[in-house]
Amino acid sequence: MERGIERLLTSGEEEVGDLKQRVFDESKKIWNVALPGILARVASFGSIVVTQSFIGHISELDLAGYALVQTLSVRFVNGILIGMSSATETLCGQAYGAGQYHMMGIYLQRSWIVDFLTLTVLLPVFIFGAQLYRLLGQREDIAQSAGYTSLWFIPFVYSFVFSLTNQMYLQAQQKNMIIAWLSIVQFIMHIPLSWLLVMKLDLEVAGAMIALCTSSWFVVLGEFVYIFGGWCPDTWKGLTTAAFRDLWPVVKLSVASGVMICLEWWYNAVLVLLAGYMKNAEVAISAFSICLNINGWEFMISLGFLGAACVRVANELGRGNAKAVKFSIKVLLTTSVAIGVFFWILILIFGNEIGFLFTDVKAVADGVSSLSMLLGISILLNGIYPVLSGVAIGAGQQSTVAIINLVCYYLIGIPIGALLGYVAHLQVMGIWIGMICGVVTQTLALCFIAWRTNWDKEVEKASERLRRWYLKSSDEPSQTIGQTQA
Repeated sequence: MERGIERLLTSGEEEVGDLKQRVFDESKKIWNVALPGILARVASFGSIVVTQSFIGHISELDLAGYALVQTLSVRFVNGILIGMSSATETLCGQAYGAGQYHMMGIYLQRSWIVDFLTLTVLLPVFIFGAQLYRLLGQREDIAQSAGYTSLWFIPFVYSFVFSLTNQMYLQAQQKNMIIAWLSIVQFIMHIPLSWLLVMKLDLEVAGAMIALCTSSWFVVLGEFVYIFGGWCPDTWKGLTTAAFRDLWPVVKLSVASGVMICLEWWYNAVLVLLAGYMKNAEVAISAFSICLNINGWEFMISLGFLGAACVRVANELGRGNAKAVKFSIKVLLTTSVAIGVFFWILILIFGNEIGFLFTDVKAVADGVSSLSMLLGISILLNGIYPVLSGVAIGAGQQSTVAIINLVCYYLIGIPIGALLGYVAHLQVMGIWIGMICGVVTQTLALCFIAWRTNWDKEVEKASERLRRWYLKSSDEPSQTIGQTQA
């Protein structure tokens, strides 16, 4: 009897010890992907926030114009490009898990082609910025200011074509620490450069935008040096005409990814647009945009976990390990939620002072303070739904999530926000409450999808996708692929 109890206790201790080791091993894999991604995204987005801060101290009108472009046009285009680039994340992650390393370089080049053409088609959004904002009913002086700023954003957004896809390519093979270092240097360089051009040389908005474009392309050039310079020998075999083959399947997956992400990013843009129709539009837009940028900056941490979720799920699906996928999701959610709670507490403590970091106008700072409670709730939710979105991207379920985003954001969130903002006269606060309602609904839907997904079937789907798009490498004797031809 005593021996039986002893064996039972020993077995229980071994299971607990084994679980701790599994959690530790999985956490290590997650942080190997998430930490560089978080550092890179926080530093990169920080440059945008720093630029907003410099412009905010030029004039209230310039701040409103910048906020309009950054929150509407840039989010519109960036949402599409991030979404389309997430196809690279899915394909490279699954190819890496399956050991098809040479295909990753081909997928990267295909994404460059698709994203570059997509952005070129979208350029009128920036070229005709003033006319667009005027058409959307914005005040004439704000539309003119935003139209001028939008032209300066053109070289900045072209850097997205390469920075987003390069990051997802490197992240899939856990080599994205180089991006973190480049982004940190970029952020450190961006602050004195902005000060020099805006404050000392008195170039105002032009100076702030020159600094932003310069620092963003610094990262891209650094990534090219790393990829082309031989630090990715297994996955980069040189430029190849194979990148132009089988583009249509990549386009279809990219479009599904683009719709999924951009519906989410456009959501905030539409809400800012609604704020522009309210009384004292400059204050409403500026306060709301500052809160969204604070939320967006913290969201960069969540995007790090989104990337980790995508890589871990894609890698394990590529390896055919459904059980590891489910365990990884549990560890990811637990870690991300804990971080979200930490930042939620910070917002609750310092919510009344945050606005003065971005503006000297007391009315705008007071507007930010009044929204701090809702900002804290949004940050708390950031710990959940980005991870579940990353799980969906890793499994190639982008089209399903796109439908969820459409329903939750545009059929639930925006109508509720408009009713509370205009009918109930809650102004910007009502709009934000509507935004939270949409996010909560989306989070619940994504939880249900992840819970009901048959991961064994997803393993089969990943295997079929990899077989269908496979091209032989130069190391396989049955076919030769040179540096410029597959």
